[in-house]
Amino acid sequence: MSILGAVIVPHPPLIIPAVGRGREQEVQTTIDAYRAAAKQAADWEPEVLIVTSPHQIMYADYFHISPGRGVTGDMSAFGASETKMVVEYDAPLRDEIVRCGEAAGLQVGTLGQRDPYLDHGTFVPLYFLREAGVDCLILRIGLSGFSPLDHYRLGQCIAQAVENLGRRAVFIASGDLSHKLKDDGPYGFAPEGPEFDRQVTEAMAAGDFLRFLTMDPALCDRAAECGLRSFQIMAGALDGRAVESKLLSYEGVTGVGYGVATFTVTGRDENRRFGAQCAELERARLAEKKAAEDPWVKLARLSLETFVKTGEQLERLPEGLPDEMTGQAAGAFVSLHAHGQLRGCIGTTGPTTESVAWEIVQNAVSACARDPRFPPVTISELDNLEYSVDVLGQPELISSPDQLDVKKYGVIVSCGGRRGLLLPDLEGVDTVERQIDIARQKGGISSREKYTLERFEVVRHT
Repeated sequence: MSILGAVIVPHPPLIIPAVGRGREQEVQTTIDAYRAAAKQAADWEPEVLIVTSPHQIMYADYFHISPGRGVTGDMSAFGASETKMVVEYDAPLRDEIVRCGEAAGLQVGTLGQRDPYLDHGTFVPLYFLREAGVDCLILRIGLSGFSPLDHYRLGQCIAQAVENLGRRAVFIASGDLSHKLKDDGPYGFAPEGPEFDRQVTEAMAAGDFLRFLTMDPALCDRAAECGLRSFQIMAGALDGRAVESKLLSYEGVTGVGYGVATFTVTGRDENRRFGAQCAELERARLAEKKAAEDPWVKLARLSLETFVKTGEQLERLPEGLPDEMTGQAAGAFVSLHAHGQLRGCIGTTGPTTESVAWEIVQNAVSACARDPRFPPVTISELDNLEYSVDVLGQPELISSPDQLDVKKYGVIVSCGGRRGLLLPDLEGVDTVERQIDIARQKGGISSREKYTLERFEVVRHT
């Protein structure tokens, strides 16, 4: 057997009556759709439910699958301790998923269990599924900081394991949508919130899983989305399957987006290999961007790739560099991104070498190997890296935050020998207050201490 179907559901504890205590009627449309989705899952007669949840244990560099024989959980954190359940895990299927994942080169397993109790991202779907008569084994799988394609590949491994053991499985992709839909909502409003929800619900309705893999990371971040990576794993679990898609409901009345959708597997469809399609689109985009790189970025790439491949720093500059790179000295930052996420960033606020070119050579190596937030870049990552180089102007002392502009100026916050720097025009840094706060924290400077401010302009090369 294989995966029979999948559902996307939100997980607001509010919709459980013992928690909502009448307030659940505010999202009755979601509850009605939830029950319809649960009935559909019951009709598939599963032997096991595979649940992905954003509130399960999550690591940046590891897919965690809950270990042990089973787990208990309740809604005591939401004022309803009497609402509880016990579930049993499908241990052989879990072992087979780990085996398939490791064979595919994924970091996946049962290590690092911190909280054994049932998270609400899993509890809420199971509550409605049990109400519909589904009471079978489950597996509980967390998300990660890996790329959309890696989440998709995990889904493929899940599907392979299900087939290997002949299970009748249903996939439950638990996840809310944007948390930024209303000014008076719990997380406030951002215009990207409604736009994210529009794009995701359109993809749900059409069964267009490629859109789950190719959404703009900046849009997702600003929308404060919750469940997209859960949906990406689900898409991989349905790789190559024809599906009948139904968007049963969408609501955003609480300020958080709730979408309910079902996907019934109806056969095979080789045109629905969305992971391969996404990989090809990404290769083409990166090749186009690489072809358009200017000499500053080309030098950063050459320096980094030389170091990663040989372990040695570039000894000579390439010929034909512009005079402004070889004849001037200035501080410079080299930033690396992979799959829309920061992968490393190191720089100097002022010149430490004889020229901008050598500053780039030095800081490209530091960005890939010495940023304490990330492991060193490996050869397998080189083709997926995107570079930017910021050449810094001379810092000038300012007397007030009013003299800053987050789009135009970077900021240096200083207190004694401690300094924190933040570049201008960064994604998610929209106010001067936010810019100063991040730079201050980077320098280990508390908000109670007196500090000085400097601003600087940059020329950004991408």
